[in-house]
Amino acid sequence: MSHHAIQDRPPVRKGIVKHDPLQHARLPRWTPLATAIGSIAAAVGLGLAAGWHSRIQWGLIAALFFVLATYAITSKVEGSRQAKDRVATSLVWVCFILAVIPLLSLAWVTISKGMEVLDPYFLTHSMNGILDAEAGGGVYHALLGTIEQVLIATLIAAPIGLLTAIYLVEYGSGKLSQAVTFFVDVMTGIPSIVAGLFILATWNLMLGFGPSGFAGAMALAILMMPVVVRSTEEMLKLVPNELREASLALGIPKWRTILKVVLPTAIGGITTGVMLAVARITGETAPVLLLVFGTKLINPNPFEGAQSSLPLYVYEQYAVGTDAAVSRAWAAALVLIAFVMILNLVARGIARWKAPKSSR
Repeated sequence: MSHHAIQDRPPVRKGIVKHDPLQHARLPRWTPLATAIGSIAAAVGLGLAAGWHSRIQWGLIAALFFVLATYAITSKVEGSRQAKDRVATSLVWVCFILAVIPLLSLAWVTISKGMEVLDPYFLTHSMNGILDAEAGGGVYHALLGTIEQVLIATLIAAPIGLLTAIYLVEYGSGKLSQAVTFFVDVMTGIPSIVAGLFILATWNLMLGFGPSGFAGAMALAILMMPVVVRSTEEMLKLVPNELREASLALGIPKWRTILKVVLPTAIGGITTGVMLAVARITGETAPVLLLVFGTKLINPNPFEGAQSSLPLYVYEQYAVGTDAAVSRAWAAALVLIAFVMILNLVARGIARWKAPKSSR
């Protein structure tokens, strides 16, 4: 570059930064936290001044103050457009916290009260020879009944629901497919007591069978099937058609394409849907009360004789009302939650193991 070109350049004045019209003032990153703290303090102060003793009221007022303050501060500094965006984000966070707080509260109360009597003795003994008002006893008979009934119901409902979803997505068309979809939607909203009454009228009264864990499992399977069908159907619809077309272009039959391509691709979502259905039926009490009948003894045979289950055990013990019975009810509720969590962890492990490996 020549000496004259260097001299023609305008001089640069140090310390002066040109203003960019596309950049606007921005709030600091700590603004949402400070706004939340200020909203909580204002809500607590207003609640104390007004004589409100409910912390739920304080929390709702704090959430309202937080959203209003966020909009006011952001619109003043960053403009109304950014303020609307921050208000939407604030509403999402507020709804998330409002949903999490009851869940954490329920978990904390169940754990704190259930751990009072939960020990190896409680898990390995039944209520045989123990009066409901007395201390002692265990939950082994109810835990065994729940495991057997849920397992039988899953073995009945999961294959039927999976095959029904495959038919609706891969083969179904016309009036039959519409009829199946309609009845699946109707079955989704059936109360559990209706399923129990149906099995009671057919299996017990018409066919003459007595109470058993298998009867309860059939009612639970009725409740489980529509959830499995709906969740599996949605997961199968998410599988790209290009995978199906590529497999069919190689001359592979459709049934083998579904078995080797479609199902492995959607196995994660299918397993999650099955576990949601299992979680729903695990806590059902009405069908078990009608069909399984309940007992204090250990009955390992689900096809003959009365059995118990964890939801029924919780109901029976809490209905007694004594301190010992209520403590056993909380402990059984904690065992029920742990049982569902273990099933979910096992299902996620199986889904991750069976899912197709992605190449990098």
